[in-house]
Amino acid sequence: MIRDRHPGAEAVAQKGWLRAHAWLLARRTSQLSILALFLLGPWFGVWIVKGNLNASLTLDVLPLTDPYVLLQSLAAGHLPEMTAIAGALIVAAFYLLAGGRAYCAWVCPVNMVTDGAHWLRERLGISGASRLSAATRYWILAATLILAALTSTLAWEFINPVSMLHRGLIFGMGLAWLLVLSVFLLDLLVSRRAWCAHLCPVGAFYSLLGTRSMLRVRAERREHCDDCMDCFLVCPEPRVIRPALKGAAKGIGPVITSANCTNCGRCIDVCAKNVFRFGSRFGNRPDTPGQSTQHSPGVEVLR
Repeated sequence: MIRDRHPGAEAVAQKGWLRAHAWLLARRTSQLSILALFLLGPWFGVWIVKGNLNASLTLDVLPLTDPYVLLQSLAAGHLPEMTAIAGALIVAAFYLLAGGRAYCAWVCPVNMVTDGAHWLRERLGISGASRLSAATRYWILAATLILAALTSTLAWEFINPVSMLHRGLIFGMGLAWLLVLSVFLLDLLVSRRAWCAHLCPVGAFYSLLGTRSMLRVRAERREHCDDCMDCFLVCPEPRVIRPALKGAAKGIGPVITSANCTNCGRCIDVCAKNVFRFGSRFGNRPDTPGQSTQHSPGVEVLR
C-alpha cells in the first residue's frame, strides 16, 4: 500500500530528521567535497588535486584515471601512458570493492542535477513518463566505444554531461549550461530518472565494473517490512530492491546484488523499520522459518 504522504515521513517521526537523511547528507558532502578539491586550484591557487574527473593527480603523487575514459582511449587506438593505466587500475580496484555505481551516487556532479529534477518532479506532481528501457544505457555505452574506434578520438567526452559539467565548473560553463539544462528538463518533464537510470553510459560502465563488488545494501530485517513502499519511491533504481526485500519465499537472500544499485543509502534513511543496512555480499543465505538474519556479516549502521 502506498501512503498519501512524503516518502520518509514516518522515518523522520521515529528517528529524527538527521538520522532519516544521514546517508543523503553524507553523499552530498562527498560530492561537494570532491568538487571543491578540484576547484581549489583554478579558483584559489591551492593545488591539492590537478585535473578533472577524467584524469587527475592528487598531491603530485596519486594518479587517478577514469577507466571508462581509458577504455575509450584504447578503442580510439591511443596507447595511454603508464601513469594513466596505473590511475585507472586504482580507480577500478576501489569500485570493485565499493560498488561500481557508487560513483554515480557519491562522486558524479550530474547526480545532484538529476536528484534536483526528481525532487521538483515529485513536488509538482508530474506523473506521466515516456517508456525508456534500462538497457538503453548499455547500447549507448557500446556506441560510445564504437564511435571512439571510428573517429580515433574521445568523441563522447565532448558531449558527456558529466565531463562537461565538471570541466565547465572549473574552466567556465559556456554551452555546457545548455546540456546540463537539457538533462534536468529530461528528468523533470519526460521520464522519471531518465538520464541516470536509463541513458547514461557512464553509469552503465560502472555498473559492469561493480558486478561483484563487496559492499552491498542488505535487507537484513526484511521480516519487519510493513510494505510502506518508501524505499521503492526514493530508490533511483527501484527494480533492484524487490528480490532482496520480497524474495525470501523464493529462496533469495537479503543482499541487494544488482549491479545497478548505487549504494546511495536512501532506502536505509527512509525506512522507519530499519530493514536495510550496509554490509558485505557474503552470507546471502535465504531465511529459514524461525531463524533471524541478524547474525549475517556486515556493518551495523543507524540502528
